[in-house]
Amino acid sequence: MTDTTSLAEKLTAHFKDTISGCETDRDQITLVVSPSHLLSTCEALRDEDDFSFSQLVDLCGVDYSTYGQVDWATEETTATGFSRGRNKTSVSINNEQRFAVVYHLLSIKHNHRLRLRCYLPEENPTLASVTEVWSSANWYEREAYDMFGILFEGHPDLRRLLTDYGFIGHPFRKDFPLEGNVEVRYDPDQERVVYQPVTITNRVLVPRVIRDDHRYIPDEEPSDA
Repeated sequence: MTDTTSLAEKLTAHFKDTISGCETDRDQITLVVSPSHLLSTCEALRDEDDFSFSQLVDLCGVDYSTYGQVDWATEETTATGFSRGRNKTSVSINNEQRFAVVYHLLSIKHNHRLRLRCYLPEENPTLASVTEVWSSANWYEREAYDMFGILFEGHPDLRRLLTDYGFIGHPFRKDFPLEGNVEVRYDPDQERVVYQPVTITNRVLVPRVIRDDHRYIPDEEPSDA
């Protein structure tokens, strides 16, 4: 039995009543936790001797609203260009699980890594802050709030981190326009920086070309000729 399998069994047995899923892929374990059980689960993962996840390595937000959707994709390039007129892929969106917060944990004691995923609804995505469990979550949660608009209850100082104080919207949401909503410029008459409606037009010029990785293409057999 591998360490990953053993850890997955311990996690499932311990949290069977508080998790909605335990997945293992490429030696990476992912626990799916409901928002109501997040804090108690995180505290147990930190404090229980079998787990001892003493370090939060990363925390990020995810927007699943266009998951699996590709406007256009091709396996070949052409000399005539590509058309944006093709039909888009139809994707069913679960508004109750549009957003997610993902936590990456490290157990220095056991040399184990673990991923937690917590789904949130489209309307008012709110989650308890884990800054009291792992202090490193402070800036990570501010970034997720700034980029995705996810609110963390109990955070000591939940302010924008990467955008301006007066910024409107959350740039990593899939419905945020790529060109933004406003732009800034220096006005020599007013002698200050001013905001104005965005004047650029978004254009997609480069197609997504799917190519096989040459490392996994079998070598051609030598010809008899």
